Amino acid sequence: MVRPLIKIIFSDMDGTLLDDNSRLPAGFDEMMSELKSRGVIFAPASGRQYFSLLRSFGKYADEFLFVAENGTLVMRNRREIFSKAMRQAEALEILSTRLDGGEVFRVYCGKKNAYFLESQIKPENLAELEKYFTQNITVEKFTDVDDEPLKMSFFDANATVAETVYPILSEKFGRELQVVLSSDYWVDVMAPGINKGVAVENVQRLLGIKPEECAAFGDYLNDAEMMTAVGYGFAMANAHLDLKKLARYETTDNNSSGVLVGIRRLIDEGLI
Repeated sequence: MVRPLIKIIFSDMDGTLLDDNSRLPAGFDEMMSELKSRGVIFAPASGRQYFSLLRSFGKYADEFLFVAENGTLVMRNRREIFSKAMRQAEALEILSTRLDGGEVFRVYCGKKNAYFLESQIKPENLAELEKYFTQNITVEKFTDVDDEPLKMSFFDANATVAETVYPILSEKFGRELQVVLSSDYWVDVMAPGINKGVAVENVQRLLGIKPEECAAFGDYLNDAEMMTAVGYGFAMANAHLDLKKLARYETTDNNSSGVLVGIRRLIDEGLI
C-alpha cells in the first residue's frame, strides 16, 4: 500500500525550531525552498502572537500558514481562516486572579494587540515580552481594552509557574476553560476546547488534508494535542518526557537543527 505524501508540516518555535538563542537553524531557507518545490506547506505553530511570527518570517508571509496564540488564531495569506476567542468577562476574571508568591506578569492577548499593564512594566521583562508579543500596547487597566480576547498569558521570570501559577489557574478555571503550561515560564488560559491540535484539525478540514498527510514538531506540553492530530509527530530530543510518549518519532534537539533533521528524514523515506 502506498503511503500518502505529506502536504503540511507544523512546527513549534521556541525550544523546537529556534535554538536557545532564538535563531533559526542554518539551512532553513534552503529547506523551505525545497519544501515549496515539492508542494509542501510549512506552518509555524506557536504560543507567540501572529505579529511575532511575521517578524520572524516576514519574507514568507504569503507562503506559510501561521498557527498563533496556541491555536486560537490561524492566518494564511495575511487573512484569518480560523479563530476561537473567549468572552471578555472571562478574560478579565482570569487576569484579576490572585496569585501568591513572586510577581507574575499578566498579558491580555487580543487579535489586534497584546496588552500590558503600566504598573507591571519593568526593563528586565520587556525583552522576554516583546519576543512573543511584537505588537503591544500598555494600558492602565485591562478593563480599558477593546479587543477580542484570544488567550490570557502569565509569565514568571523565576520559572516556577508549574508549581505556583498553573495549579491555581487550573483549579479555578480548568473545568470551564483550557489552562496549559507553554514553558517553564509561561501559563496560558484559553477558550474551552481549543489548543494547537484543534487548530491543526480545523486546518485539515478547511484545506481538505488528512492527518496522515501532516507532520508536526514540538517540545512542550502545549504541543501534546498537535502530536496526536498528525500522522507523523516528532518530539525534540530536549522535549518534555510526557510529550515524547505521545510522539511517533524523536529527532535531535533544537540546538542541533532537529526540525530540519526530521524533515530530511521524511524526504529520505519518500514521504515528501
